[in-house]
Amino acid sequence: MESLDPLPHPAATAEQYPTPAGIAAEVAYLASAKGDIEGRSAADLGCGNGVLGIAAKLLGAGRVMGLDSDPTAVEIARRNGERARVDVEWRLADVGSVGERFETIFMNPPFGSQRRHADRPFFDAALAWGHVVYAFLNARAEAYVRRRIESGSGKITDRLPYAFPIPHTFDFHREEVRRIDVVLYRFQMAKG
Repeated sequence: MESLDPLPHPAATAEQYPTPAGIAAEVAYLASAKGDIEGRSAADLGCGNGVLGIAAKLLGAGRVMGLDSDPTAVEIARRNGERARVDVEWRLADVGSVGERFETIFMNPPFGSQRRHADRPFFDAALAWGHVVYAFLNARAEAYVRRRIESGSGKITDRLPYAFPIPHTFDFHREEVRRIDVVLYRFQMAKG
């Protein structure tokens, strides 16, 4: 996972911060241990460089789809998937266009720091189309996240805190590396 190419010119407005490779691998192994990967359909919403979708496929997921609205991200993810020798369907589309059910959804969406409510379309897609969801979200939004999941008939089963290292990427960054408190939520949707 460490050898995957990052996005060459991430967009601040889209909050294109990478999921650290070690954390992505840890989450994929957690999902595997819980029976959420092997032979299951999986989606990586806002896939960026494809790290979560690639990790799922390497651990035995069935069909995997990575979706992003940035054509450069989709191309980088496609190349990373080829280098990792995995068969992932990379789709250039808005997250609102998922339109099909997945047994497991992974997402590290924008937190809404640059564009208010940028995370909402990701939540809407995950709640509508996922059975089990692994979502990285800003720790400061915990009350909102809990309400949003529970009001959508979801149940949080796991909560794991992380400190994401955010390197100096944009002009407005003041530190070489800043650690952001992030929480990984695993939530399960009621079967309908």
